This record gives sequence, structure tokens and C-alpha cells, in this order.
Amino acid sequence: MGFDLAKLRAAVAEHGRVVRVVIAAIRGSSPREVGAAMLVWRDGQSGTIGGGTLEHQAARAARGLTGPVLSQHALGPDLGQCCGGAVTLLSEVFDAESVTTLDGDVIARPVRVDTAMPMAVKRILAQARGQGVPVQPQLTEGWMIEPVHRPDRGVWIWGAGHVGRSLVQVLSPLPEIALTWVDTAPDRFPEIVPDGVTVVPVANPADLVRHAPADAAHLIVTYSHALDLDLCHRLLAHGFAFAGLIGSKTKWARFRSRLTALGHTPDRIAAITCPIGDPALGKHPQSIAVGVAAMLLHPADSSCTTKDLSA
Repeated sequence: MGFDLAKLRAAVAEHGRVVRVVIAAIRGSSPREVGAAMLVWRDGQSGTIGGGTLEHQAARAARGLTGPVLSQHALGPDLGQCCGGAVTLLSEVFDAESVTTLDGDVIARPVRVDTAMPMAVKRILAQARGQGVPVQPQLTEGWMIEPVHRPDRGVWIWGAGHVGRSLVQVLSPLPEIALTWVDTAPDRFPEIVPDGVTVVPVANPADLVRHAPADAAHLIVTYSHALDLDLCHRLLAHGFAFAGLIGSKTKWARFRSRLTALGHTPDRIAAITCPIGDPALGKHPQSIAVGVAAMLLHPADSSCTTKDLSA
């Protein structure tokens, strides 16, 4: 979890004045973790800090703010929730001018204006910048410290048909995933694509395989079996963290035979998962997407275990 600077800048550009509400600290049980945040503007909001009543009251209060506010919320006594813990929220107002002051890999700022940076905060920043020590979201001596959010899992979706679109709908909200979406022409994609998704129309998608990071995950769901096969062939030569192919057992049996003829060994071919998703959920595109998302998020709990096949 980190400070999603890109989303905040986009929200300010579209809505003007935006309040960012972040969970700064928790005690006991909480609906979300420290660093979970939502953005609130005059007639809308995005993101979530969880908790139902907590979020509703925080959003309503945010719309009346003129400056940063640190607030305490006992979830049981104050809000009638069953969590039983307490949450500290930091609500900050941003506009076109103030958002430009946010920069770097770590966002550290005082809860109250003009508070000198404590030595503990300086130490955390020095360790992050000089030694590469990861920073966790935290409230330290009156300063809120958060790493800037960087998606750390690359997922390439090959194909913009029904299943590809469902995969994008399900996976794009997940903050840890950076989606690259590939198909053969611009008109293959929907008019509206979720923020943060990189759309790449190219006449021969398989030519892009060499540009994919070796630690990326790949979901092959194109309209063409010939293209599917070419992608499998090139990915096996290139390397990947995970590769999944949509299809039946019959399709996969034929692909294994053809990939063998192309020079790939059985153990390398077995690194490709086919079919993808959870067959128990059914064959509807959304059902496939839900199964794939679960597989990517919890590979150890799935029969489709992620395999490292870096070249």
C-alpha cells in the first residue's frame, strides 16, 4: 500500500479540490490497513478505507474541510461497528497548486502546518533514500510517511475480446498490478479503458513478447489459435513468471504437440497453465476472470500455481 500520486493528480485535474483520507494508524481490529486511502470531492469519491459507516462519515466530513485534520474513531462506541478497534484518519485537502509540491519516492509531511521534521522521520527517509530500506505507511511523531505507490506485478493480457475485457475489469482496480493490454488493432479495444491500463494495438502482437519483462505474468485470450500458439512459442523462449492460456483440454493437447515440434521440452511446455481460471466457476467471461484473479492473488491456494520460467 502506498500513496497513489498518479490517481490524486488525475482526480485534482478532473475535479479541482480533492480531499485524500488515509488510515494513519490503527489499534485493535480495523476494516482496512494503515495506508488505505480514498479520494473525496464535491459530488463523488474513489477508493475505500472500508468500514461502511466509518467511510460514509469520513467522506461527509471531508467535503467541509479547509485544511488537514487528524481524527480518532472508536469503531464500536462511536460508529456502532463490530470491529472493536480504533482508527486514526488523516484528511488532507489538495488542489492544482498543492499537488505539485508532492514529489519523490516517499511522501512525508507534518499533520500540523509548520512542524519541524523530527529526527526519527529524517532517519527513516535517509534509510529509504540512501540504503533502499522499504518504507511502510506510518504516523511518526506528528508526521505522516508513505511510499509512493508503484505497481510491482506486471500482467500482460493478450486479446481484447469478451474474456480479455472481463480480465481488465476485474484486475485493473488491484493496486499492485500494472496491466498491459495487447491486440491487433485500435478498434478491438473498448472506447473507455480503466485508468492505468496500457493499451497496445499492434498488427502482430507476438512481436511484442521480446519487450515484456521476464518476471511478468501473461494471459493469452486472443481470437486466433494461430496467434495463441505463436505467443506460447515465443514466451517459452523469452521467459515469464506465469503464462496462462484459455482453451479446452483438447486445444492444449494439440498445442503441446505443436510446441514439442517447435523444439520445446515437455517440462518447459508444462510451465504454461491451460485452461486458466477455475472450471468450477463456469465458462462465462466474468467467471473466468474471477478465477484468474484468485489464481494470481493466491497462487499457492490454486491448482494453477505460478511458475518461474525466466530465460
